[in-house]
Amino acid sequence: MEAWVPLFNIFLNSPTPETEASLWLQQSSSSSSSVPITTTTFLSLLAKPMINNSSTNSICDRRVMFLQTLPFVVQSRILSFLCFDHRRFCKRDLSMLARTLLTETQENDFWVNRAARNLLDKVSDSNYQWISGLSLDSGKERVDEEFGSIPDCLKDAASIANELYLPWLPLSHDTLNSRELFAGYESPDFLSQVAEDADDNSKDVAEEMEIDLVMVAPLDEEIQNMAASLKERIMTFESSSKTVEVANEIRRLSLERKADPFVILCLLEPWKADDETASILIFHLANGGGGEEEIAWPSQVLCSIMLPKMLVLEEPASRVLVIALVEYCKHYQRAAECALLFPLIMKRSGINNHMCDVITRIVKESLHPAHVSAFCRKLLCGQEAEKRSVILPCHQCLVSSQLVWTESLFNLFQNILNHNVQLTRDSIDQLVLLIMDLAPSFSKSLKFGNFLLCFITRCSILLKSRKPVLVEAVAKTNTLVTKSILSKLASF
Repeated sequence: MEAWVPLFNIFLNSPTPETEASLWLQQSSSSSSSVPITTTTFLSLLAKPMINNSSTNSICDRRVMFLQTLPFVVQSRILSFLCFDHRRFCKRDLSMLARTLLTETQENDFWVNRAARNLLDKVSDSNYQWISGLSLDSGKERVDEEFGSIPDCLKDAASIANELYLPWLPLSHDTLNSRELFAGYESPDFLSQVAEDADDNSKDVAEEMEIDLVMVAPLDEEIQNMAASLKERIMTFESSSKTVEVANEIRRLSLERKADPFVILCLLEPWKADDETASILIFHLANGGGGEEEIAWPSQVLCSIMLPKMLVLEEPASRVLVIALVEYCKHYQRAAECALLFPLIMKRSGINNHMCDVITRIVKESLHPAHVSAFCRKLLCGQEAEKRSVILPCHQCLVSSQLVWTESLFNLFQNILNHNVQLTRDSIDQLVLLIMDLAPSFSKSLKFGNFLLCFITRCSILLKSRKPVLVEAVAKTNTLVTKSILSKLASF
């Protein structure tokens, strides 16, 4: 057990446990040790049966996994790590571990349940069909085809060469395919004792918000007349109290009438209001929208008032506008991500310096560094569904589905790194690939060079294995900091 103490210290204390734990596990598995440290032994340790004797009545004692005896925060971090690095583990074992936590434990913490569901979603191929027909036995026959299977390259080599896969490996085809060789990948028996029925807790996120492509329903004449009257009042600022009254009427019209809020906001065109009016509208419209857990209405408010102003920003944003944005994003961080940051950074022509300044203020003053790290991972490595933006139909032409790299975008990532945001390993790998591709295009850009120097300095531990490709990319640049970057790489 002592050999695993450093790993559990990482889960307990590290600000980026997924990346550090993955690196520790990789280094420890390659080192010679009396205790084998592998992904298999780690899962076996987590699933090790323990007796829960917290109750004074011995009759109430029950068998639990070692993972369940750890503090909830450590449990959720371990499950997040397994989800992050799931390709290195046996998919069937991860699936049974997550299902056991969800079905056999009633007193789990909210974040433990959420992390277990995320892990199950990541390794599941059945698209939640296991809930209606749960059968873990059927997965056992697929072990040889999945985690414990022979790589295709070895199979091809064997068919061409001879019965042995590798000349120096005295193992035949039958031996390699035998289950005894992979006995270490079997999970403890008690993991297979999963209930036949489970509650479906996975639909809340999927059903939470479906608002970017809205079917426009026709509005009755009364609502259209009310919207036209409110539009005129928005464009004419009289006093703060009058603007608050307008905001309350817009909220009632959008949320209490049987009409699509997106359609009403498109008719009102609140983004055309001056900055002072917009700063008042945004907060009073969001009040009563359900708080942070209700993301739809705050997102609609943000993308209809502030996002259009940011998408056409060609000069420094006004102080009142920036302060309103920063405070709003503090209260509605998830809405800020999908209704402001994603569509703004994905601007079709790329962001400029003024947009970069506003985003930097939001990142530094409104979001937690861990949230920023997760956002960067979605931005750089996420699938199309993960980068889904909330935006009015009339503004969709201003947003692209691909990142447009400009000097200002590199400057933004430099600001993020200088804010001590720990990027995940896959984000770093993706940035390395982008640097290789874009170095010739930004060969004389000082901002690109400054980003490179900051990136190599801040992420040096995870970039040592990428030193050759980085040296090759930096050699294609010619700026005032090129020699400094090469000197930094030489010290790796």
